[in-house]
Amino acid sequence: MAVGAGRPSRPLRVAGLVLGVLIAVLLAAALWIGGQLRDAQAAADDREAALRAAGTHAMNLLSVGYRTVDADVGRILDTSTGPARAEYVRTAEALRRTTTEEKVVQTGALRAVGLVSLSGDTARVMVVGDAVIEWEGSKNAPQERFYRWTMEVTRTGGKWLVSRAELVP
Repeated sequence: MAVGAGRPSRPLRVAGLVLGVLIAVLLAAALWIGGQLRDAQAAADDREAALRAAGTHAMNLLSVGYRTVDADVGRILDTSTGPARAEYVRTAEALRRTTTEEKVVQTGALRAVGLVSLSGDTARVMVVGDAVIEWEGSKNAPQERFYRWTMEVTRTGGKWLVSRAELVP
């Protein structure tokens, strides 16, 4: 039997070691890239959710009718939290009364939503919309109103809700 039979030669051992290191580096790179892609997707999902929450909330504010005012107010409250929700709770009864007494039908349209900033669980969003306001039984022509808001949207319990809505002059 030849000397060294059964053992790979030194060049084969070096090649095997290099191949093992290369595989480990490629695996580490793949895991790192995968993590980066997951982080980027999570950030994109957060941006989309914050924009959608602000847009939905704006449509809830813009679309109120005397026949559906209780459900309309409920939607406004369901899409808000913190100071914004507290303000809507405080003014809900006046909104119900005025809308019902004057037989108001306000139909909204969302025109634009844009992300200003996103940091952790808070986003600032600009929202533009308009509404046509009609008074059932009135001879007055419908009025069109235009709105711009800066909204702060906060992730609360895994859900994005509007925590502050300020009209922009």
